[in-house]
Amino acid sequence: MAGRRRAERCAPNSIFRRKKGNVMPATDHPAFARIMPFVFVFLWSTGFVGAKFGLPYADPFTFLFARFAIVIVLMVPVISLLGAKWPKSWRQVAHISTTGVLVHGIYLGGVFWAIDTGLPSGLAALIVGLQPVVTASVVGALLGERVSGRQWAGLVLGLIGVALVLVPKIGDGIGITAFGIGLAIMALFGMTAGTLYQKRFCTGMDLMSGTVIQYVAAAAFVGVVALIKEPLVIEWSMNFILAMAWLVLVLSIGAIMLLMVLIKQGEATRVASMFYLVPPTAAFFAWLLFDEHLGMLGFAGFAIAALGVALVMVKR
Repeated sequence: MAGRRRAERCAPNSIFRRKKGNVMPATDHPAFARIMPFVFVFLWSTGFVGAKFGLPYADPFTFLFARFAIVIVLMVPVISLLGAKWPKSWRQVAHISTTGVLVHGIYLGGVFWAIDTGLPSGLAALIVGLQPVVTASVVGALLGERVSGRQWAGLVLGLIGVALVLVPKIGDGIGITAFGIGLAIMALFGMTAGTLYQKRFCTGMDLMSGTVIQYVAAAAFVGVVALIKEPLVIEWSMNFILAMAWLVLVLSIGAIMLLMVLIKQGEATRVASMFYLVPPTAAFFAWLLFDEHLGMLGFAGFAIAALGVALVMVKR
């Protein structure tokens, strides 16, 4: 409660402030708590499609650098108006920056690079969608957390699901390669490491200012990679502008702000437990927009992987 009162004083116009009288703010309505996690997952799923739309017009790390730079320019004045608190020490800035490199730099860099090599966006979503399984079942065990038999069963099912989708398609001539799959796996472990690092070192950060610091660190990381391996050329076509606008406004700002609202209201666990919906949703968009057909075995793999994540994340 004290933390909530401090947040209200820091951001007097924020959506977390209760209005006077008996009027319930929209974000406190029970329907909001039920519906918004699904909205978040829906929006997050479109990121894979947005990447595929934009990548023909820019190399992956150049694309990401431009995206992060635009997000920073848009967010800094907003969080200043809302009165967000900045970290008090450079040590905390370093921890937040490390999380940004892992979550936004390595995770998104791996996803964009994998899709750029020809990996279908639906398959990329499936691989990185196993992040809750890896965190809860494998890394959690290394940290001394109890892993139940149900969670281990979920891990095995998730891996079987990935195998059913990927193995028959490696080297079949449609651009799926072991290198592309490896990049997606790198993204998966980048997100996992970033999530655990933030849990360990950044629990007290202001979500808004912390997010900006993460984007600054990620922009520096992908900018260096782009300088080393890419020609730094962007074709500003209408398709690229629309893809960039969607990824910046809807994903990097809209979805992240929605996640902050859900975290403030104690819904972060519920959102995490529903990440198993991201791969099939992304696959549906990829089928609808890019004709990415997977066949019956592929759809069976998606279903098995989704069940595996559900076994790990959904509480009894």
